[in-house]
Amino acid sequence: MELDETDLSIVRELQTDGRLTYETLAQRVGLSRPATRMRVQRLQESGAVRVVAIVHPAVRSLSASAHLSISTEGAAAEVARAIAALPQAPFVTLTSGRWAIMTELRTAGFGELERAIERIRATPGVRTVDPLVATRHVKDPYLLTEEPTVTALDAVDQRILAELEDDGRLPFAELAQRVGLSAGATRSRTLRLLDGGVAKVVALVRPDVLGMGFLCGFSLRVAGEASAVAAQVERLTRVTFLSTCLGRAELVGTITAESIGAVRAALEEMRALPAVREVESWFHLELVKERYDIGPRPA
Repeated sequence: MELDETDLSIVRELQTDGRLTYETLAQRVGLSRPATRMRVQRLQESGAVRVVAIVHPAVRSLSASAHLSISTEGAAAEVARAIAALPQAPFVTLTSGRWAIMTELRTAGFGELERAIERIRATPGVRTVDPLVATRHVKDPYLLTEEPTVTALDAVDQRILAELEDDGRLPFAELAQRVGLSAGATRSRTLRLLDGGVAKVVALVRPDVLGMGFLCGFSLRVAGEASAVAAQVERLTRVTFLSTCLGRAELVGTITAESIGAVRAALEEMRALPAVREVESWFHLELVKERYDIGPRPA
């Protein structure tokens, strides 16, 4: 799907706030409300853009996470799809380099994380699994990294979150019908959840749609404190994800860029940091799965 400048403007606005009203969105991009609504619906129906609520991991009791580098016996595509079927795996890609598959796991505690890793090791076609256990999420384009200020959630709050995870732009009137409240009460509760850092509604966009079709993963071995290096790497414009971790490296992350040259430049910036001792990188060739509506949800 080809996007013009107006489409791209709409996408960027929705990446910042996925629940912008059509009126506000129309004013910002210079269209009428009906034209703006039509474009948003077209973007969503094409599959290029999904507008969903991303719930803070703590709210879903997801206290442990890891990034797994996986090699396979033979072809990797079927193995990747099998891993993508696991509810603990929100992100799975086919990659270049010595690892065939990269996946992220998020679980309710380290016991469940260990069991999920063992299940992947036992998956037919998996040769080896090398986990990097996350200690702190430093930068993430979607997931909230700060602790929520609202902590007391009841069953209605959880239902609101579950509905918005499926459709982040669900109108308050329809959301109210689904959760059994008035539109005013639903709006008040929803804004409380969003303003309190419990969730955020964003547009999930394929990078190629924005002309940023080159995704490069990397891991860094560093000297000294990893947090100090993380603060430097976080400031690099094309670094869109970064986590400190335990394992064969101290940092793991993602570069999102418009060209091979831009990827190379970002890697060179990292190599130039005095505390960086080793850089390993790989390209994400195919996004097999990207869904963050994981963890226990209300029935």
